[in-house]
Amino acid sequence: MTPQTDYTRLFLAVFLAAIVLFSWQALVEWPRRQHLAQMTVAQAKQRAVAEAKHAEEIPAKSAEAEENPDLTRQRRLALSPRITVNSSTLHGSIALKGARFDDLVLARYKETIDPNSPDVTLFSPNGDKEAFFAQVGWLAQGGTKVPDQRTLWQADKTSLAPGETVHLRWDNGEGVTFLLSVSLDRNYMFDIASRVENHSGHAISLLPYGYVNRAWEEPAQRNLVVHEGPLGVMTGTLDEVTYKDLREKGNKVYDDASGWFGITDKYWLAALVPAAGHNKVTFSHYAANGQQRYQTDYLGSAVSVADRGSSESTIRLFAGAKEINLLDHYAKGYDTEPPIPLFDRAIDFGMLYFLTRPMLLTLNFFHALIGNFGIAIMLLTIVVRLLLYPLANKSYHAAASMRALQPEMTKLRERYFDDQITLNKEMLSLYKREKVNPASGCLPVLLQMPVFFALYRVLYVSIEMRHAPFFGWIRDLSVADPSNLFTLFGLIPWEPPGVMHLGLLPIAMCATMIIQMRQQPKPADPTQARMMTWMPYFMLFLFARMPAGLVLYWTWSNLISILQQRVITIQHERKKAKKARKARNAAA
Repeated sequence: MTPQTDYTRLFLAVFLAAIVLFSWQALVEWPRRQHLAQMTVAQAKQRAVAEAKHAEEIPAKSAEAEENPDLTRQRRLALSPRITVNSSTLHGSIALKGARFDDLVLARYKETIDPNSPDVTLFSPNGDKEAFFAQVGWLAQGGTKVPDQRTLWQADKTSLAPGETVHLRWDNGEGVTFLLSVSLDRNYMFDIASRVENHSGHAISLLPYGYVNRAWEEPAQRNLVVHEGPLGVMTGTLDEVTYKDLREKGNKVYDDASGWFGITDKYWLAALVPAAGHNKVTFSHYAANGQQRYQTDYLGSAVSVADRGSSESTIRLFAGAKEINLLDHYAKGYDTEPPIPLFDRAIDFGMLYFLTRPMLLTLNFFHALIGNFGIAIMLLTIVVRLLLYPLANKSYHAAASMRALQPEMTKLRERYFDDQITLNKEMLSLYKREKVNPASGCLPVLLQMPVFFALYRVLYVSIEMRHAPFFGWIRDLSVADPSNLFTLFGLIPWEPPGVMHLGLLPIAMCATMIIQMRQQPKPADPTQARMMTWMPYFMLFLFARMPAGLVLYWTWSNLISILQQRVITIQHERKKAKKARKARNAAA
């Protein structure tokens, strides 16, 4: 293998690696269709037995069969008296029937970019098509009657606001009284204290429990980029279980858990944070009333309550948006509340956490100064380029030197066109004499790849980027550029297929890549040269459906590279001219 062939293969390997990496993102950006596996009759019976056993431990899992599945959400909410929840972040209510959190709407977030669109609904009551709710309480060891999902509690007030506490009470008629105290902070966190007072004439044994339950139908195109489904920090590390795994592999049980657990979406989270202790946490799946149901629940250690004694269990419920500053706030602890370990990991930063998280914090910092996430991305690009400047500068100088050697390289190829071994030796001698490394331009490209994927993650998973506008037609940087060349940017009223979507921003990115490629020396290998020629057009179609913020980053980065390369090229031309003048003067 000759040295020249080594360089050609290195460039080819870098180019192919880039194609593989970008293609992978394209595949996860447009996930393939996932079909739900069909269970055999034997599997269905086996799962039914397991579900029935788990239902005995936590009876709240059972769907309320008496509720009509055709009821509207509002009529379903009216089936129970309610405590109104009203804050700047949350609207909704808590059902007194079952003391269930099943009606919460996020007041700061809209379904679409239209300001008149509905607020995002997080929790919905049981029986609803998108049922999603949480409940806490006690289970009995023995014959003690405990409250369940049908219990009607009595409340001391009809509304709950931040900084207030509402007290719920239920007497089992056998001398045992159950009390719930619910308070709400100014964000999305409920504090719930469950207390039991025993006047039954004998000791009783109870276990505290809590759960988050959700009806969920797997979409045809499953999200493969970020985790959606059950997750939690039970043993000091983040554990994530997909809906599919629960369906196909069965329940996931943590026998000695201490931390938090819940169910997450891309932007929203419902999580329970029990008091420190040894808890049994279960992630489970079952089918009820034609719905696929998923549940994360915990069962605390048994407590013995003596006659005329009492016991209390505390738990926190987070139901809201995954805002990084807020999650950090809870993770570190505040006021008298204990910290929640790794709570910020509810945002799926991926394997590049060490890059993605600081990148998001930097974007938020720039946005706080400027007020526009598009400009914040451009400032972040400048920061990234400054950090990579020494390597990039070396690369551009090498490229300029290679361009300056093109005439001599052409002469060598013409002279030794039939003697490849001698040509390679002469090329190496030329590189050594001029102190040029033809492979030095690869490193900055490779270093930018992790930055690119980290920014892609930030744009995709961070709620701060959701519905973030830039200027003009770009009203949401987290989705693809809505303009389209094939509709003449809105002049033709038709909706072309997805593959025929080329926005103005991706076209601008392609143009900057073409200019940048022309500034580089032409590869010696014809195959490599053809690949590099077609690369901008490949990138155009690849980026056409990617978030506009990502395309903005790449376009702006290309413009900076073009300017930097132009400055370095001028410097080399002046240096070359100066050297030529000295040679002429010496000859004269």
